[in-house]
Amino acid sequence: MRYKPNYAPGPTEVRENVRLARAKRTNNSDFDKTFVRYYREVSQKMGKVMGTTNEVLLLAGEGILALEAACASLTEPGDRVLVLDNGIYGEGFKDFVSIYGGVPVVLSFDHRSGIPTEAVRAYLEKDSDFKYATLVHCDTPTSVLNNVAELCPLLKKYGILTVVDSVAGMVGEPINVDENKIDICCGGTQKAISAPVGLAIVSVSADAQKAMDNRKTPIASFYANLQVFKGYAEKEYLPYTTSAGDVAALDAALDNILEEGIETVFARHDRIASAVRGSAQAYGLELFLDSDHSNTVTAIRIPEEIGALRLQDHLSENYNLLVATSLAQYADVILRIGHMGENAFIDKLIYVLSIIDNGLRDLGFAGNGDLAQLFIDIYKENN
Repeated sequence: MRYKPNYAPGPTEVRENVRLARAKRTNNSDFDKTFVRYYREVSQKMGKVMGTTNEVLLLAGEGILALEAACASLTEPGDRVLVLDNGIYGEGFKDFVSIYGGVPVVLSFDHRSGIPTEAVRAYLEKDSDFKYATLVHCDTPTSVLNNVAELCPLLKKYGILTVVDSVAGMVGEPINVDENKIDICCGGTQKAISAPVGLAIVSVSADAQKAMDNRKTPIASFYANLQVFKGYAEKEYLPYTTSAGDVAALDAALDNILEEGIETVFARHDRIASAVRGSAQAYGLELFLDSDHSNTVTAIRIPEEIGALRLQDHLSENYNLLVATSLAQYADVILRIGHMGENAFIDKLIYVLSIIDNGLRDLGFAGNGDLAQLFIDIYKENN
């Protein structure tokens, strides 16, 4: 398979030291107690990056496993669950709730901006009888960023547990799990963490653990069941075989993040994202969102006469470059540029924007100037 430079919103590029860490010989993850201790150390390091002292679990699967495991572990038949929806993944939480017997109540908002805190507050004043609520930190199909720092404490005030999908936000955007009173925070290794696909990340608060402990019915899953990890550190035994190589790769990726400094990483993502958005607009393209842009991905409207899918195919076939369109109703409308983790560096964006410029011109779009040069100019001006 020919290597293709990848600027989709994940999986991201993986630094060489992370790839090499994954390739090293490892201890037996089933029976060697030293591996369980190592797993615990890496989990705690992950918690440091997330801003939490809560239990952090590394599940053997892609990031969506974290979302399903959260819903499976909390939901009992008949539980009402508030699904906050302003994007495709936000709405998608209702399916996990339904699968495990819950009753999803979907509160929908415009997909072109963040969930308005005051509208949620007004809704809760009328109806707050929910076991937990779900929301997405960064809903990648449209790149919208939701204000978890306001929404989660508000929900907590009403006694509602929170499940936050931060798969595409974590490390590129501050999540501050403890400060923001997030009960279950879900992540994945393949986005801004820039480790290989393979581990789902879940932090579990004391309140979430209590809710799981007090269930009246068994959790209808083994693999998507957070309770099977309960007490693993004391037992020095994991409930199923974990990929030791993936844990080692995550460890190396976290070291990269901590060495750079988490606040520095956030600032780097912000500088890159601002310049990408500014250059796209200066070039004559339209951003999909009205406000609340994520710093990990930019969603750009592609003119209808060109089409996002056609542009994506053209870039792949003629320039050997992978960029993503969106999902569902936005598949042929939005081109998404992923600038998260290892992809959020100035040289990477100069490269991808130069090729996108070429591709658009090939297909008949007359931009205002040079897209990559506009990016450089705006980046320098802002910094």
